[in-house]
Amino acid sequence: MKCIVGLGNPGKKYQSTRHNIGFMVIDELLSRHNLKLDKDKFKGKYTIATIHGEKVLLLEPQTYMNLSGESLRPLMDYYDVAVEDVLVVYDELDLPTGKIRLRQKGGHGGHNGIRSIITHLGTKDFKRIRLGVGRPTSSIPVVDYVLGDFAKAEQELVQESIAKAADACENWLEKSFDKVMNDFNA
Repeated sequence: MKCIVGLGNPGKKYQSTRHNIGFMVIDELLSRHNLKLDKDKFKGKYTIATIHGEKVLLLEPQTYMNLSGESLRPLMDYYDVAVEDVLVVYDELDLPTGKIRLRQKGGHGGHNGIRSIITHLGTKDFKRIRLGVGRPTSSIPVVDYVLGDFAKAEQELVQESIAKAADACENWLEKSFDKVMNDFNA
């Protein structure tokens, strides 16, 4: 079984913020396949479905971003999901809004959700899709920026990146991640 994890913060207050773009990708996948997050355990909301012939677990941790690993690790243990079958989707300040980048592994790059996952999994070797949210252009603190909503002018780019990331997730269910990286990092 494969596991696709979208990172974000629970609650309506954070629903449309930059930090929740990982949740938005999971929501896009749910919508495309007429699914809903019907399980609420392991500090997360998730569902298990078959998409493109592959059994997949879709997860939105409900721990708040900085504790995301507290949801993912016990879920992986319970369902016997291997680290190589995990794909984490999250926001990236160092990419412009609308861009996505796939990676096989890496450090946390200052992202506290990824830091938590690395700590709880004991490895940096898990697949990622990073969605660009850009950096603040004013003196706004980064924490306020990522917890803020996208500007109206960004909405089209944001929707395109969400759709592209969801396409990449679906492709990974049918192809090797190396092939998906080649196709989507072009």
